[in-house]
Amino acid sequence: MKEQTLWSGGRLDSEMDREMIQLNNSLWIDQRMAKEDVQGSLAWANAIFEAGVLSRSEYDSIISGLKQISEEFSNDSFQFKSSDEDIHTAVERRLTEIIGPAGGKIHTGRSRNDQVVTDFRLWIKNHISEMKSGIETLQNAFLDRAEQDMGVILPGYTHFQQAQPILLSHWWLSHFWALERDKQRLTEAQSHADISPLGCGALAGSTLPIDRFKLAKDLGFPEPAPNSLDAVSDRDFVCDFLYEMAMIAVHMSRCAEALILYSTTEFGFITLSDRYSTGSSLMPQKKNPDSLELIRGKCGSQIGLLQAMLSTLKGLPSAYDKDLQEDKVLFFQSWDNTLLLMKVLTGVIGTLHVNADRCRQAVDTQAFATDVADYLVKKGVPFREAHHIVGKVVKRAEAKHLKLTELSLADWKEISSLFDNDLFRIFSLESAVNARAVWGGTASEQVLKQLAYAKSKMNTI
Repeated sequence: MKEQTLWSGGRLDSEMDREMIQLNNSLWIDQRMAKEDVQGSLAWANAIFEAGVLSRSEYDSIISGLKQISEEFSNDSFQFKSSDEDIHTAVERRLTEIIGPAGGKIHTGRSRNDQVVTDFRLWIKNHISEMKSGIETLQNAFLDRAEQDMGVILPGYTHFQQAQPILLSHWWLSHFWALERDKQRLTEAQSHADISPLGCGALAGSTLPIDRFKLAKDLGFPEPAPNSLDAVSDRDFVCDFLYEMAMIAVHMSRCAEALILYSTTEFGFITLSDRYSTGSSLMPQKKNPDSLELIRGKCGSQIGLLQAMLSTLKGLPSAYDKDLQEDKVLFFQSWDNTLLLMKVLTGVIGTLHVNADRCRQAVDTQAFATDVADYLVKKGVPFREAHHIVGKVVKRAEAKHLKLTELSLADWKEISSLFDNDLFRIFSLESAVNARAVWGGTASEQVLKQLAYAKSKMNTI
């Protein structure tokens, strides 16, 4: 079975095969850019009118028709047809239906090569605030937890071994700052997308006297692309966004991984809300952190989408190739995933319960080892020597199956005569935490300053 296509009756004698039509068709994905396609066509109509291509009546008719199409998209009354290969042909076909043959003039001097990437860049300009809002909503969830859980102490980990005690608020804020970097990178990626390719034609520019600087300004771009060949093939901005969205996913996955562990019976630091948990089809007692596991799992998909785009680009020689039709498939999937994952993690963070006593009880006294070394340093012992002394103490406690706090003063003095009764004042979680009182440290006063600083960063990009 053959179907009528855009190419029938022109250069090609045969109509396109049905399976080829299916493979070639991109309407299913690029109809998301419908409003942007009309936006670009309105600006293009004005440009070719000023270039003398359109008469006043033709221009007025095209503008009126495009506005009607825009309204149809807004109220979901636009009717797509099987012959619509993509959003561009759909809009042009509908324009011709509304105003007659003059509708065909809208494509004068324009190629789908510069049209599609213009639509894409416009879509990002029009929707970037949604992604930024999603990041800031998640950031606010971390800020709320930092305020709510102030004073809760838990073990800090390196190599996933207990290292030093920290404030849970400090831990929550560590995830805030990762997202802050994401927000900054998103702004940078946005600037890379903020350039107009319209008027570059298929690859070599336009024969029409188009003022591309004015055209760019009309569309809200700061400037037009300086090289037509590069402009129609440039998808660096897509890679920028895919990388940034992969990084957001990585940051969420790292948080999810820790929360999954913290929610286990063995840790017991947190309890997840039933709203973000599932059960087992076999074991009645199970409460599974599937929300967090799905976030962690989707992270791999996000990384894969970036890899797929880079793999597509690496073999493209110059100008536009149809391989680039995959860019929107990859981009929109990543975009939708990112927004959904951020909403779910925001909900998880906002509804979980912190088991403060369990967090505190989990701190092993070996986490005070660095404080003991600092105790010796204050008595004039070089740190490297103090490090070895405390290592011997730890080894002795392990050999006796005792906690550091359970060793007698005699045990301590046998290793170093510098240890005295004042040593035992070190073994206080509050003292250990508040001793880290430098900017960026886990001391309560510094975490409060950090929280205020974090709040000042909101709504600034």
